[in-house]
Amino acid sequence: MPYANTHKYYIGVDLGTGSTKAVAVDAEGTVVATSQQHLSTQNPRPGFAEQDVNLIWDAFILCVKQIVVKMGTSPVAISFSAAMHSILTVDKKGDALANAILWADARSGEIAENIRASKQGEQIYHNTGTAIYAMSPLCKLIWLRQNQPELFGRAHKFISIKEFIWHKLFGVFEVDHSIASATGMLDILEKEWYAGSLQLAGVTADKLSVPVSTGHMRYLKQPSDLLPGIGTETAFVIGASDGCCANLGGNAVRPGVAALTIGTSGAVRVGSSKPVYNYHAMTFNYLLNEQTFICGGAVNNGGAAADWLLKNFLQLEAAPENYDTLFDRIEAVPAGSEGLLFLPYLFAERAPIWDTKSTGTFAGITFKHQQQHFLRAGLEGICFALYHVLQAVEESAQETVSEIVVSGGFINSPVWVQLLADITGKKLVLLPGGDSSAMGAIYLAMQALGLDVQDILYRETAQSNTVMPNVANHTVYSKVFPIYKKLYEDMNGSMHALHALGL
Repeated sequence: MPYANTHKYYIGVDLGTGSTKAVAVDAEGTVVATSQQHLSTQNPRPGFAEQDVNLIWDAFILCVKQIVVKMGTSPVAISFSAAMHSILTVDKKGDALANAILWADARSGEIAENIRASKQGEQIYHNTGTAIYAMSPLCKLIWLRQNQPELFGRAHKFISIKEFIWHKLFGVFEVDHSIASATGMLDILEKEWYAGSLQLAGVTADKLSVPVSTGHMRYLKQPSDLLPGIGTETAFVIGASDGCCANLGGNAVRPGVAALTIGTSGAVRVGSSKPVYNYHAMTFNYLLNEQTFICGGAVNNGGAAADWLLKNFLQLEAAPENYDTLFDRIEAVPAGSEGLLFLPYLFAERAPIWDTKSTGTFAGITFKHQQQHFLRAGLEGICFALYHVLQAVEESAQETVSEIVVSGGFINSPVWVQLLADITGKKLVLLPGGDSSAMGAIYLAMQALGLDVQDILYRETAQSNTVMPNVANHTVYSKVFPIYKKLYEDMNGSMHALHALGL
């Protein structure tokens, strides 16, 4: 049945690579409807990660339809959050010429290493704020030019998955400053395409979309059969990237507050009025709006590494009920896993080591270690990796984080959340309500329409649950963490030598 409350409501759509999710809230910020469609990715070769963007379009349409049917009326606005670092080649009509290359694609790893080692590497990082790594669309474009010249030459534009959806709706090539600031090609201070990156990529600015603010909006010229129930009065707001939206959605744009997300990967982010540079750790600097940068670092090995533990140690699929088994097994193991350490670089690693040849490593194994020790050490390693990023962000921003707003499926596990609190030594805030990225997109829409969202944000924060660190456990982890950091320094030469064997 349609939703009984016919008051105004807003839809935030998060265009992820694992799923598309839509969240609807009323004018008070209360979630009134959700819809989610899961998506598959393709891995045609080792290190490749691709997706058919038409599936994302279909998922978007279905999610919006389901919410509009439930609500029984057209929303005030639809706003977008989206995954970063994708590259899609399209023709003049905006149709895809090939699958999108996703953030997790590592094919341009060697190109990124060469740029980082070059004289212009640090200048590109300083101007664009984007880490020079295989995820960067800059590096992916260079790979396409060198390895698929025919496809590269046919492309009318090189765009992201959100730009594809936006073009399908309005027939224009536009990219928000947030997504653009994650390409390695936008000057984040001038908010224009950076000539140094374009020259390196071998493209001109007209091969990319027009950069616009994250509050930029458009309206349908006429109702569309594809989106029944959406009228010409509904504002479509272009929004921002998923990470930036998550900070806004979790009210983590305040001084001393960080946002931490664990999904397939993981990230730590803080809000800042200016970029936070660290070329060694390559902290990123993405635009949320005209006044706010979202600065931080991302890791490759979040939920994906936990899934690996579940499948390979317990022979269980990655399902919620099976995670309960994992957490039950590790709860009795003491902090520090009795000397067992795990570097969680199963899918190589981004911040703060930026090493596409890094690998997972267990160290300190003795006869006393059993299956549950490996499981706990695995989760500890994931949390250590995120704490490593947090320390780099604090050091670069010269600001101590006292509170972390956490999101992602892992918050449903008290054991994992407590473990993260114990390792970081920080207060964790678990916000109620919907997906933080979709919520952030909604708040951007409300702001674009002239509404004040501060009351909603602070009410959400006041209603949140908090988790405090166990002091005794944090003392243990404070002794283990320096060893964890040094372990990579001791092992990376061997990791690279094994990689070179190609076994």
